[in-house]
Amino acid sequence: MRTLALLAALALPLAPAWAADGDKPAVEPKPAALIADGMPDIPAELTAATRPYMENRGASFVGWNPVDKSMLIATRFANTAQLHRVAMPMGARKQLTFEAEPIGSGIWSPKSADIMLVQKDIGGNEFYQLYAQKNGRLELLTDGKSRNGFNAWSADGSLVAYTSTRRNGRDSDIYVMDPRNPASNRMVAEVEGGGWALLDFAPDKSWAIVAQYVSVQKSDFFRLDLKTGALTPIGDHSRTVAQNGGVFAPDGTIWITSDEGSEFERLGTLDPATGKFTPKGPAEKWEVSGFDIAEDGSFIAYTVNEAGTSKLKLFDPKSGAVRTVDKLPTGIIGGVEIAPWGEIGISFTSARSAADAFSVDPKTLAVTRWTESETGGLDVSRNVEPELVKVKSFDGLEVSGFLYRPDPAKFPGKRPLIMSVHGGPEGQSRPGFMGRSNYMLNEMGIALFYPNVRGSTGYGKTFVSLDNGPFKREDSVKDMGAFLGALAKDKALDASRFGLTGGSYGGYMCYAAATHYADKLRANLCVVAISNFVTFLENTQEYRRDLRRVEYGDERVPAERKKLMEISPLTRVADIKKPLFVVTGANDPRVPASEADQIVAAIRKNGGTAWHLVGTNEGHGFAKKENADYNFWASLLFWKQYLLN
Repeated sequence: MRTLALLAALALPLAPAWAADGDKPAVEPKPAALIADGMPDIPAELTAATRPYMENRGASFVGWNPVDKSMLIATRFANTAQLHRVAMPMGARKQLTFEAEPIGSGIWSPKSADIMLVQKDIGGNEFYQLYAQKNGRLELLTDGKSRNGFNAWSADGSLVAYTSTRRNGRDSDIYVMDPRNPASNRMVAEVEGGGWALLDFAPDKSWAIVAQYVSVQKSDFFRLDLKTGALTPIGDHSRTVAQNGGVFAPDGTIWITSDEGSEFERLGTLDPATGKFTPKGPAEKWEVSGFDIAEDGSFIAYTVNEAGTSKLKLFDPKSGAVRTVDKLPTGIIGGVEIAPWGEIGISFTSARSAADAFSVDPKTLAVTRWTESETGGLDVSRNVEPELVKVKSFDGLEVSGFLYRPDPAKFPGKRPLIMSVHGGPEGQSRPGFMGRSNYMLNEMGIALFYPNVRGSTGYGKTFVSLDNGPFKREDSVKDMGAFLGALAKDKALDASRFGLTGGSYGGYMCYAAATHYADKLRANLCVVAISNFVTFLENTQEYRRDLRRVEYGDERVPAERKKLMEISPLTRVADIKKPLFVVTGANDPRVPASEADQIVAAIRKNGGTAWHLVGTNEGHGFAKKENADYNFWASLLFWKQYLLN
């Protein structure tokens, strides 16, 4: 009792550091790295009301330690995600990296686990460096200047492959080294373009399979001689085929996924001599999105993306038998990796489950939870499950999306709605955990809709190609119009209170909607968004410029440049009549901050309303918790002022 009394005595009310003087309401202090331009302060009462929703976290499965059988996960306990070790199911999360910048990926050396490699950038600039993690510190393995990307370990753990732009800042050349001896580093292949990766080493390490990503519809495979650096094409590169994987089985068979002869990528084998793809297993009706091969070759674990939800299946290469893991609820599976002893590690998330790490027993298919991430003390069973909405677009094409409705008992009557468009454009909205967005559903009564317009992945190679180039680009914008029209007829939704948001390519869609559908929308919140396709293509980082030209069009071609200018939101900025909130990462290598600066200036010049939030230590999205929190609070304030009032 005396201890409790002492604690009570010490818990004296103190004036908070953020309290304002006099009668002014208290405000939330803005993180030092943020610039809030033309925006109001954030009331402290808003931050207090949302606090439980801000304290959810997730844990993603990153890999296995082959020696002590522990699991490597990424989760956040402070301002950024870091790597942690979990020794057993539901064991303590022991932090391994302690960096100011996020670290979400790492991999132990095969066999010995004597070294762990991680990659990290600075301020979201995506100029990643490779490091060896030792004794809580990171030892730099790359040059500290160029953009580098981890590719693969050799099976015996003696070599690691990575790509780097160090030669000229543009081309992703292929390097190998023994990370225990950085002096062994050498360039194996000098290439042209930014889409290269070494997928896997042959068992004898004499050669490796390499991929050149050209677009979401086309990847080409090569045989790389590790001694001479000679690259030999595998198959006919004049064909447009999407291929992924490129993993050697213990017997030397190469397994890939390919959409050759199919709308969707299927699991199968690749003949490196002829390039022939041979499908294996059942003819899945949806996309095989990832796989891994057991160390003894006895089975392959693969996931299927069924209209946004995942199924995990185990395939026996000898018998052709397939078993489905049915002990997971409807949700999204990622990060599949089979441990040397056969256990399958995965990440899993759903509307009612924050992302967490699990394992699957390949014999019994039993599912074991390894982490249980905190959700701010909130009851996740209250979270809304989405419903699938399908509509016909302007040309008869069926497009779909996920609609989350507030509880009608708590929020009777017609509800306001925010449409949130994914990026990519080769992305897909899927029904995962909503995190802090649940506040808008559960406490504000705002419906949320996540569309998959044409050009989204997961619906086949024809669907993903329907927005390619400048002359088809606005067909996807028309899909948004079709959704807005259909949702306006929903008797439970208030068509006079619709808003729209999106990030990256979804940010372009956000600007485009503000110009095309100003009569249907109250306000728009656009994040790291393209405002002018020509200036975007001219200023995006050189290593990714040609890859983006394949998708959007080539600004160097006069006819395409003219069309790109015509469809750019900045060209039509006079049509933006409603309030706009623009969020920018100052170090964004994909969509430069200048894309935001120019449209904010143009709107204000026309007398319009434009809030602008800039993260000076962020890139393509806010990765640091303090910045992401402030961004969310500002977003709530924006929607309260312009959508709800």
